[in-house]
Amino acid sequence: MLKLAPVKSSASSRTRALAGVAVAAALGGALVAAPQLEVHAQQRSDAQTVQTPFGRAPLTFADIVEKVKPAVVSIHVTNGGERTARRLPRQGAPNTPNAPTPPGGRVLPDLPDDHPLNEFFRNLPREFGNRGGTPNAPTPRPSLAQGSGFVISADGYVVTNNHVIDGASKISVSFDRDNKFDAELIGTDPRTDVALLKIKPSKPDQKFDHVRFAAKEARVGDWVIAVGNPFGLGGTVTAGIVSASGRDIGSGPYDYIQIDAAVNRGNSGGPTFNLDGEVIGVNTAIYSPSGGNVGIAFAIPAKTADEVVSQLRSKGTVSRGWLGVKIENVNEDTASSLGLANARGALVSEITAGGPAAASQLRAGDAIVSVNGVEIRDSRDLARKIAEFAPDTTVRIEVMRFGKSETVPVKLGTFPANPDVAMQSQKPTAKPEATPTPTVTELDQLGLSLTTVTAKAGETVEGVAISDVKAGSDAAGKGLKSGDVILEVQGQKVANAADVEAGVKKAKSDGRRAVLLRVKSGDVLRFIAVQLKAG
Repeated sequence: MLKLAPVKSSASSRTRALAGVAVAAALGGALVAAPQLEVHAQQRSDAQTVQTPFGRAPLTFADIVEKVKPAVVSIHVTNGGERTARRLPRQGAPNTPNAPTPPGGRVLPDLPDDHPLNEFFRNLPREFGNRGGTPNAPTPRPSLAQGSGFVISADGYVVTNNHVIDGASKISVSFDRDNKFDAELIGTDPRTDVALLKIKPSKPDQKFDHVRFAAKEARVGDWVIAVGNPFGLGGTVTAGIVSASGRDIGSGPYDYIQIDAAVNRGNSGGPTFNLDGEVIGVNTAIYSPSGGNVGIAFAIPAKTADEVVSQLRSKGTVSRGWLGVKIENVNEDTASSLGLANARGALVSEITAGGPAAASQLRAGDAIVSVNGVEIRDSRDLARKIAEFAPDTTVRIEVMRFGKSETVPVKLGTFPANPDVAMQSQKPTAKPEATPTPTVTELDQLGLSLTTVTAKAGETVEGVAISDVKAGSDAAGKGLKSGDVILEVQGQKVANAADVEAGVKKAKSDGRRAVLLRVKSGDVLRFIAVQLKAG
């Protein structure tokens, strides 16, 4: 068992040091004094933390817990789906949700009608999942689930996760002292997984204990406390530190805080506090190969949650600016092909049909390097910055277009509620062409063999097909394969192998060490920067 000893005062330390000198002298030994860092702890007799040269350290979390626990609630949902802390799959595992316990408690075996045990299971008591009726069909009953949340205002606004209340027909909240209230849903934001509820008070002008979001960003190594309702055990407190910040968990463009305080099923939507009792994050997901806590949990940062809650509270929805493009990161080869000094910005791979960018001068192949003069680091940075603008705002987007800097004004739209709409791409158009006789052209500079695209009856054709990729070439390493179609080279459309050769030649004359290809693989369009062979 790990035993914690209180921090002693500097006077006690000096007393022990003098005693050590006396012992060493009595034994006739030589004492070599090592340099020591004297830590002065400012501590009151009733203090729960001490101030050290490296920041505050807790002697106990009890006072903080007593301060914040009355504002933390358990969320009870009826007729909802799965309501657990989102579980991130381990690497290589299929991305399947945690399976909820079936209504009825037990799963009856799937037996054929003529099986000798079929009648036995048919007549099991109701609590075993079925009684009479169709075999293996549990008696329908409302599903119940639980999560966590916290009150942010005296009039009873509650923050939780969207996935906790998604699909709920009835929501109620209970405090640690077991008093329970119905709650109404004010609004949700699936993109950040935030939901806002409002407690229905039992008497007029009823006031609730509440907490606030932290204004100061948490640092890696800061102490944190998570309070929630894991496995239905409401009012559970765990402690740890901020393990990392700026985590990308594959859930949109927003960054997450990583903590090692224990977070389990039912903790979703609960708060993570700092030593001042302020909310630094909303617990939303865990990484767990086994399904239980392994010390890796993720929380929505307070700044993000606060901004979302403000909009939900004022209008019930969240409005974000929308550019209407598909984007990807700019790597070193792509930067070289575009004439960028270093890998930065976001590459526009496709323009969304009917989106704001489609009505502007933005083009596929542009590298967006700044918005309203603010530098863009990568694709996620661009997505976050665009989302910060209100819809109908006109922004100045600076792009690098194959060695030339351009500024393109774009009037932003509203981010669609349906993510599939946001990801729809502009389908390339092409004029019908006569079916050419296939010819093969070797392009040693790229390690590719090219041929004309053969069209079927009634189909349109465009670009140049790849018939072979040289093993060990950069093109092979970038994933190009036989059957892929090259649509553009350095931003210029190509119709035959000669156009590709001309694009490569121009890239070399411009001093590029890589050439940017727009490639169609099946129905997928992408940009690939392929290094040019020296010579």
